[in-house]
Amino acid sequence: MTDDPVTVWTIIVLLGLGTFLIRFSFLGIIGDRKLPAWILRHLRYTPVAVLPGLVAPLVIWPAATGGQPDLPRISAAVAALATGYLTKSFLAAFATGAVTLYALLYLTG
Repeated sequence: MTDDPVTVWTIIVLLGLGTFLIRFSFLGIIGDRKLPAWILRHLRYTPVAVLPGLVAPLVIWPAATGGQPDLPRISAAVAALATGYLTKSFLAAFATGAVTLYALLYLTG
């Protein structure tokens, strides 16, 4: 990356403007209007699509182990996935994954 301050600030301003415009398109332009049912149906799947993309790299390539997969993280992910599938509860899946991860990290050292 370049160390030129003008280039860095240009990138920061353009990214900030882009982020603002993306949010404004939903909140400012159509924020007070009723969205069609087909859009609302698709928006329900946004968290389900984003969360695995955030969690999977932390399970498969954890920074804590130098990028090597390990049993506690994979076991916690499987336990959380199974609990979420069976109970349909995010909080139960989160709690199960957290307890499994910390218990296995404690037991394995």
